[in-house]
Amino acid sequence: MEQRPAEQGRTTLMLKPSPEAEPIELTPGTWNLRSRVHEYGGGVVAIGSGAGGASADEPVVVVVNDRDRCLWRLETGPRASYPVRLTEPGARAFADGLIDERHQRWIGVMESDGTDRLVTVALAGGEPQLLRQPLDFCGYAVLSPDGGRLAWVEWQQPHMPWDRSQLWLADVEPGGDLGPAQLIAGSGAPGQPSACSIFQPLWLPNGDLVVANDRHGWWNLELLEASGQEPWQRLLPMEAEFAMPQWVYGMRTTAWDGRQLVAAACVQGSWQLGRVVLNPAEDPDGGAGVAPARWEPISCPFDDLEGLRAEDGQLVAVAGNGTTAAGLLTLELASGRWRHQTAADLAGALPRAQPATWATPAEALWFEGHGGRPTHAWYHPPSGGAHPAAPLLVKGHSGPTGMARTGLNPVNQYWTSRGWGVVDVNYGGSTGFGRAYRERLDGLWGVVDVADCAAAARALVAAGLASAERIAIEGGSAGGFTVLAALCFSNGFRAGACRYAVADLSGLASSSHRFEARYLDGLVGPWPADRATYEARSPLRHADRIRCPVIFFQGLQDKVVPPEQTEGIVAALAANRVPVELHRFAAEGHGFRSGSVQIEVLEATEAFFRKHLAL
Repeated sequence: MEQRPAEQGRTTLMLKPSPEAEPIELTPGTWNLRSRVHEYGGGVVAIGSGAGGASADEPVVVVVNDRDRCLWRLETGPRASYPVRLTEPGARAFADGLIDERHQRWIGVMESDGTDRLVTVALAGGEPQLLRQPLDFCGYAVLSPDGGRLAWVEWQQPHMPWDRSQLWLADVEPGGDLGPAQLIAGSGAPGQPSACSIFQPLWLPNGDLVVANDRHGWWNLELLEASGQEPWQRLLPMEAEFAMPQWVYGMRTTAWDGRQLVAAACVQGSWQLGRVVLNPAEDPDGGAGVAPARWEPISCPFDDLEGLRAEDGQLVAVAGNGTTAAGLLTLELASGRWRHQTAADLAGALPRAQPATWATPAEALWFEGHGGRPTHAWYHPPSGGAHPAAPLLVKGHSGPTGMARTGLNPVNQYWTSRGWGVVDVNYGGSTGFGRAYRERLDGLWGVVDVADCAAAARALVAAGLASAERIAIEGGSAGGFTVLAALCFSNGFRAGACRYAVADLSGLASSSHRFEARYLDGLVGPWPADRATYEARSPLRHADRIRCPVIFFQGLQDKVVPPEQTEGIVAALAANRVPVELHRFAAEGHGFRSGSVQIEVLEATEAFFRKHLAL
């Protein structure tokens, strides 16, 4: 998948017949591959081997075309025909599919009439057929190697999938229907706590099932043997996360390459690749049979990883690091040889992948955050070196269940190349540091995140790395809420920048889209019972406490944070004679995709800060 900011942010599907071959674009014309399930989408491509294609040896590809929101079948190879539309347009959205070759069908999620359904669509086309009706949300379905069993994940409001979810299993009957479903792991499963989350079920060739489960406080890998007679085994008891919050479909951190299990693990906010050696004869310290598995790190210069896949001894992922932009990583597991190509490299813009010599890699910063607890951030020093007079930009990531990452971010480098330090804060509630760290934000959104962002800035000022008089804060979506709350309820910030920011918690709770309709129950409190708390923390209700300049950016197609939220806070600030700017984008939604819009936002923000901080 390749997103193209220069083409209004459309996403297209590329094919490399071999690691050395030139890429071929598979999607025709100006197609944009995008799913609207849960608004955030993901999981727009499903690939099967020789299932219904122009030839039995050529894979078939099913995609979601954003133009009509339908499923389309693409064929590859020299005899490929024009794409075939499998479903008719309607008030529904598709995502997260797989190809069931035995029954010549697509299996995936359809969202319609305010609910998720696990459905099938014939590769020849036709109306979706119901396979499973969950109580609320579902996805991440996987077929066993023999096609005889299906596993999938479900979760229900008011919980988000990273709070509480369940793993279900059912036999696939000869006619294609599912047999009785069994709850086998996660919240409510026998012997497991109610507060645990499941990520990415993966079948092994022998019928064993592997998942990441955080019932012990970390998203660790666990294995269920094919017989189902033995309990789940915790493969790697590590203070590491083999998962990430399921905002979108299609995320992968584990894979089977044909002979071995490989995975990506997040340790102290940084990702690493490794082999999961199952049933090792002995551990590195000489103890026989101490653990069900052993972790063997794979030497690789990349510490920002996602989209992991493997087959026939070769691993692929989207990878980057502090000096290399995210790109396609291919790695031969036996030899350790790897090749990395960014989107620009693949397009022939550069002769070969090269580190960005102008980039300043992030430095880990641990400081005392809310409640005196150790809190993490990534600090990017100014390109000319940090000093007591340097301006500082504090960043709050979106989510708020997300994380600040280590990969090369040109936006951060834009600031550091202009003399700014940037601190990207993994405030309490962030992913990558275990469940307890994530739960710091429970009921305290607008308190913990604000305190941690302010504490990160104070730590850098105290260390002589930034000026207390030149601190700005910026963020988008939930990060934008943190910006506004910080300007309302803390001291020290001299300017702010918000992209599609949450300004009114009460308004969001009463109008949010389905996926996040009850999200604030956990972050703030049950709505509307805790209305007083919502109002006490809503920046719109306390706009008179904001006295510093703020710049806003809003997409008018935003279904997650309605434009009315931004309009309301801007009007309130203007009425209070606070310097304020608002930039609207008619074609953008939640998250700006167009490259020209992204550039405009960045340059307008810098100009605004220069003016109001007298830089």
